[in-house]
Amino acid sequence: MSVITPVKNFEGARAAARPADRVDNVRQAAGDFRRDMLARPKVRYYETFELIRVPYPSQYGYLNAFSGISSYLHLANRLFVIQFDSDEGLKTLLVSPMDWENQRDTPYFRRLIDRAGPMASLQEALTTRKVSTVPEALERIGLKPEDVDYITYDHMHTVNLRRWFGADGQPAFFPNARLLIMRDEWQCATAPVPWQSQWFCPHGLEGIPEDRLILLDEDVMLGDGSVALIRTPGHTEGNHSIVAHTDDGLLVTSENGVSQDAYAPELSRIKRLAEYARVTGSEVVLNGNTQEQAVEQYISMVQEKYMASPSRQDERVPAMALSSESAGFWLFPGTAPTFRMGMVRFGELTRP
Repeated sequence: MSVITPVKNFEGARAAARPADRVDNVRQAAGDFRRDMLARPKVRYYETFELIRVPYPSQYGYLNAFSGISSYLHLANRLFVIQFDSDEGLKTLLVSPMDWENQRDTPYFRRLIDRAGPMASLQEALTTRKVSTVPEALERIGLKPEDVDYITYDHMHTVNLRRWFGADGQPAFFPNARLLIMRDEWQCATAPVPWQSQWFCPHGLEGIPEDRLILLDEDVMLGDGSVALIRTPGHTEGNHSIVAHTDDGLLVTSENGVSQDAYAPELSRIKRLAEYARVTGSEVVLNGNTQEQAVEQYISMVQEKYMASPSRQDERVPAMALSSESAGFWLFPGTAPTFRMGMVRFGELTRP
């Protein structure tokens, strides 16, 4: 049992020429994958921590499907701390550790700040909720930076790695961690076209030592198979989903969708989502701020939907533990999701 091993369930699933056939093939492969992974061990520890809530355009969050009065919804960004066994011993993985203190120069959000002018501070105070930083969250549970073995993100929008991995001679906050990332995503994030670059943090990936990167070219299992990184392209070219086997079954982390409603729109009470699903026959509603590969993103969301176990809240809804999940907010009426994962914890943290 090595730390990283390939997953073959989805090989060829997207090879069909007709998109509808690709959807069917991926749905079948996702069901087979879920069965196989549920036969493997569970993670030793899994816990989520809210970091920050920020406004996000509702027209992006529910692409073509939202008709409420609010121009924005509230996205709650989360850190995931996962521990799993391997033949090299216990490993600690951080999922989506956003250094939000140093990501404000992402062009889209920088324009929001600049447009507000003198009112920027008041606007931020009203619409942004700063809950915790990554170092604060880790300190609360007694996990030291040197205890972290791996870091991964489902995609690299707004990400700034320089503090975590060190750059230009600066010491790394996580001295032993390595980044698990799809090669396609790294190449895209380090050399985007201007249209893509609006969502990448300028210089956020520059100067990262190459020996801190693990570039992946295929779906993989980690350790004993209780965690998997599965390619789900569309939102970005190298998007991947993090799948973890917990006491609640398989939880899938992604930002292809912004809420569990996006994966079961026919059940949603958010204005027009259920109607959109009925009229169009759509199984999912895309998070479409970039729309790099919309058809592939649709297929990927179906894939995620069938990889995930049924939610304990409602078995008709997949257990999506989203890296940025829409949350209700009084300033953004009509955006509160019908179903919400919220904060979760399984197992007990092992402190080296």
